[in-house]
Amino acid sequence: MRTPRPDPAPLRRTLTTSQRLGDRWLWGARRRVRLGDVAYGTGLGQTLAGLAGRSVLVRVKDPLFAALALVELDGVASRLVICPPDLEEEHLPYVAEVAALDAVVSEKAPPAALSGLAFAPIVRPKTPLAGETHEEQVTEWVMFTSGTSGRPKMVVHTLAGLSGAIQRPAPDAPAPTWGTFYDVRRYGGLQILLRALLSEGSLVLTGPDEPMGSFLDRLARHQVTHLTGTPSHWRWALMNPAAKALHPRYVRLSGEIADQAILDSLRDFFPGVPMGHAYASTEAGVGFEVTDGLEGFPASLLEADGPVRLKVEDGSLRLKSTRIASRYLGEGAAPLAEPDGFVDSGDMVELRGARYHFVGRRNGVINVGGLKVHPEEVEAVINRHPAVRMSLVRGRRNPITGAIVIAELVLTEQALRQGTDEAKVKEEVLRACREALPPFKTPASVRIVPTLAMTAGGKLERGVA
Repeated sequence: MRTPRPDPAPLRRTLTTSQRLGDRWLWGARRRVRLGDVAYGTGLGQTLAGLAGRSVLVRVKDPLFAALALVELDGVASRLVICPPDLEEEHLPYVAEVAALDAVVSEKAPPAALSGLAFAPIVRPKTPLAGETHEEQVTEWVMFTSGTSGRPKMVVHTLAGLSGAIQRPAPDAPAPTWGTFYDVRRYGGLQILLRALLSEGSLVLTGPDEPMGSFLDRLARHQVTHLTGTPSHWRWALMNPAAKALHPRYVRLSGEIADQAILDSLRDFFPGVPMGHAYASTEAGVGFEVTDGLEGFPASLLEADGPVRLKVEDGSLRLKSTRIASRYLGEGAAPLAEPDGFVDSGDMVELRGARYHFVGRRNGVINVGGLKVHPEEVEAVINRHPAVRMSLVRGRRNPITGAIVIAELVLTEQALRQGTDEAKVKEEVLRACREALPPFKTPASVRIVPTLAMTAGGKLERGVA
């Protein structure tokens, strides 16, 4: 394993070394900010000095202002707690206690649950105060894990670990314009923000509750070159006519299982464009990227001698690297890594020939009479049907077996235009499942729906029906 590199310079200082600041931007839904103004200006004004060495919660509505706050506070605050957009207000007192919060950055005064904290309003960057200086320090970056219920779980990263997979571009490389369907307050979105900031690029960010069509129009208008999202993000994007105006040089998927259906759809939609599906998690960091256009990953990656080590134990993928989070936040929190330094991802894989395939989450199985069904495995079969854009498989309570498998699916835009016989599609989907899966994994019912709910992190919203 490589020797851990020293912590990089704070983000603001890194920006000041850029040779292209005048041409680099952060584009939000309603505002845009030149990165030169971010490097040499401040949106926190006189309150910035009071945040030095403090534990600060970044809780804003607009992702653009979240990005601005992160750049300003890295190297200034001792701890940055990045509040995701879907964090319930009832959990704020717990977060304040566990993270030992001193202050909150927001566009408006914080709610009563945070009334005891110092308030630092953030606006668009302005010229900094004369002689304003801060002693640089290594800032803890605290992120919330996804997919948890009850009290939120928080993990601690450093900028060195978060940026460990990012390579600096060659001096003569064309400047990338990144776009991402992710929110930058989630791990996947934060990775893209850092890539834009550290790779001489610009970034098009989503707006609060922005419709897909509007965001696609903005991506095309700013001529995005690198575009990322979850497979669910991409499935919805490909259904929107505005996607036809996109001409990226690179597309990327992560956050969910990338089955062959969505990989093939992207290859057909963007012919000749390099495509990668990456594996990463909030706890384990960036693991690897697969660029051969096939689902799963080569088994040879487990033998690779690189910055990330992989192993499979009890069917679960485990990772070890300098990119993993250092710990869960909170007194008495469980260890993040196992004694050997590996993080158990909870993602279950199955070896088929010379390739591992993801089959689902350990805690997401449907128990059918004592037999385990991974919903994602069934969805991968359903999504192969040419009339299906995406599907969601869930369990429905059953008094005899405990649960049965049911499926909902969304038709492709072409199938909708052509008025495809829905009864025939459902019949063909069930036949395909019976041929590819054992009876207990085959859906007991299939329903065609106009849409499927997604979480704030861009993943299918799962649960028991």
